[in-house]
Amino acid sequence: MEVREIQAFRAVMQTGTTSKAAALLDVSQPAISQAIRKLETGSGLRLFERLRGRLVPTQEAVMLMADVERYFTGFELIEHRIRSLRNVGTGRLAVASFPALGGGFMPRAIQAFDLPARRIRMSFQVMSSREVYQQVHSGQVDFGLMADELPTAGLEHSTFLEVPGVVVMNARHPLAERRVVTAADMAAHPFIALNPEDSGQRRLEQALALEGHRLEPVIETPYSHSVCEFALRGLGIGMAHPITALDHVQRGLVMKPMAVEVKARTLMVFRSGAPLSDNAKALLKVMRIQLDAELRQLGKQLAHRA
Repeated sequence: MEVREIQAFRAVMQTGTTSKAAALLDVSQPAISQAIRKLETGSGLRLFERLRGRLVPTQEAVMLMADVERYFTGFELIEHRIRSLRNVGTGRLAVASFPALGGGFMPRAIQAFDLPARRIRMSFQVMSSREVYQQVHSGQVDFGLMADELPTAGLEHSTFLEVPGVVVMNARHPLAERRVVTAADMAAHPFIALNPEDSGQRRLEQALALEGHRLEPVIETPYSHSVCEFALRGLGIGMAHPITALDHVQRGLVMKPMAVEVKARTLMVFRSGAPLSDNAKALLKVMRIQLDAELRQLGKQLAHRA
């Protein structure tokens, strides 16, 4: 039994005659008749009654047709998927990011990636580092960006970014004219702290403790974005991720380097044993180009305010 015999059988069942079936498949009428005879001989079934030059399906043919349709439906779905993959790459690109890079940096990188030109449909989720880990581990996203505050067991990972945190404040704050903010400065002013479980916050408190200083937070929040917003509104100073802080400088936020170095480390995480698609690799390349540009902008911003 060969596929072309099944195709001929299906065409006859759909059109009712060998001549119409031949036109449907773009072959000769004798080729259709021969394929039907070969199928009947090979299967040992009589599939059509020949009545006055017409082929009338037998009960066996009707039953066989149901299975043939299921086969061709699956085959057509495969053809559709192949066309989709050819025309739209993977057809799906999914990325998750923790908020520090998800609020401004990733939208800018995705804009530079130019989804319409690439004809890619993308899912982008901003969530906690724990949720990023879960999404990558379960295969719901192609890759993710997360802080280094959680273990990455079961995932492949690399460092995407490692930069010192900055102290942020509004332009009217007394420290806005300082070149560098010291441990004593941070302890002397109302402080907007990240949540106690944040790895950067813990490192900051440890560094200040070594110099004999202790923070007095007026508010705690889980996100650098919130630290920047509170600082803009004059609630105090706080340590923030510098890329997040860049999103707020045009609104009057001032960022300063700290005398104590507390690095913010961003991990790129992948599912083990699952190679990245070409589209995911292309996006990563654009993200690195965008990151280089923003790090240069960050350097200029800190130098300008020094």
